[in-house]
Amino acid sequence: MPDVLTTGAKAPPASRARWALAVHGGAGTIERAKFTPEKEAVYRAALLRALERGSKLLDAGGRALDGVEAAIRVLEDDALFNAGRGAVFTACGRNQLDAAIMDGATLKAGAVAGVTRTRNPITLARAVMEQSPHVMLAGDGAAEFAARLGIEQVEPAWFFTERRWQELKRALQKAGRPVPPRPAGVPPEPAGPVLPPLSPGDASCGTVGAVARDVQGGVAAGTSTGGTTAMLSGRIGDSPLIGAGTYASVRSCAVSATGIGEYFIRLAAARDICALVEYKGMTLTAALDEVIEKRLTALGGSGGAIALTPDGQLAWSFNCPGMYRARQEAGREPVAAIFEDEPA
Repeated sequence: MPDVLTTGAKAPPASRARWALAVHGGAGTIERAKFTPEKEAVYRAALLRALERGSKLLDAGGRALDGVEAAIRVLEDDALFNAGRGAVFTACGRNQLDAAIMDGATLKAGAVAGVTRTRNPITLARAVMEQSPHVMLAGDGAAEFAARLGIEQVEPAWFFTERRWQELKRALQKAGRPVPPRPAGVPPEPAGPVLPPLSPGDASCGTVGAVARDVQGGVAAGTSTGGTTAMLSGRIGDSPLIGAGTYASVRSCAVSATGIGEYFIRLAAARDICALVEYKGMTLTAALDEVIEKRLTALGGSGGAIALTPDGQLAWSFNCPGMYRARQEAGREPVAAIFEDEPA
C-alpha cells in the first residue's frame, strides 16, 4: 500500500529549496466501517494540527529537527494517540513512554525509554542528542537527566485516559490475568456504561512519528510511543531504537515506523529502508514496499512507515487496513488520510 507523494531527481538550489513534512499516528486494523463521520473528522483534524505546528517552523526556515519535534509534541499531547497523554498501559497499570529523534545531516540521534513523568518524551530525546554524549537514556537515568535540564515533568495521572484503562482491563481479563489497582490520582471508575475503545482499530495503535525536510535539504525523523497494551513492565519496542523504528540520513532518507515493534526490531526496518535507497538505488516507494509489504509481512508483522528523501521523494506504506497519516509541502495544501483506499 505504498503511496508516492512527490518525486524529484535532484535537490533544488538552496534559493528555491522546498520544505516537506509528514506525520503518522499509528497503523493497524483501522477500518472505514468502524468509523463514524464525526470520528473520522476528529482524527483528521488532529493530524492537521500537528502538521500546522511543524510546517510553520519549516516555512520560517527552521531545521528539519524543529519541524519533527514540534509536530510530535502536538500528537503527544493529544489523547487520541498512543504517545504521551493517551498512552496505553503496561500489565502493571503504568504508562511507560519511549521516543527517538535523529538528524540526517550529522547522524546524531537521541532516545529515551521507559519514562513515566516527562510530558513530551520527544523533547527529552532531543535533549539527550544535543546535551549529552549519549544516544539513549532509560528509566531513572532519563528522569534524572530531564529534571536536571528543567524539561517539563507531570504526575503519572496526567497520562491517564479512561478508554486506555478499559482497554487494559479487557486485555487482561481476556488473558485470565489479574487487573492491577486503578492508578492513584485519577477519577473514580465510571458508574455508567464503559466507553468504547478510543480507536476503532487496534487497542495499542497510535504510535506517532514525523519526518521532515528543511529548505537547506536536511532531513530528520522522530517517533514517540506508549508501547503496547498489557506489555510487560520494562518492555522496549522499536520506536526509540535507532535503525529499527527511527532513522535519518541525507545519503538516503528519513524514516519513522509504527506497528508491532518486535518485528521492526528484528528487521532493523528503518535502517533497512534507508540502505535500499542508498546502496541499491531504489526509489523510496520501492524500498518501503520491499521492507513493509514483503519482509515485514513474511515475518508475520504488521505496521507501516513514512519516509522522505533530500531530493524530494515523500512516501508511506503499510500492510494493514489503515494508518493515520498526513503530509504537507511548501506551497501546497495539507492532506490527511486514514484508510487503505485513500489516494493521499
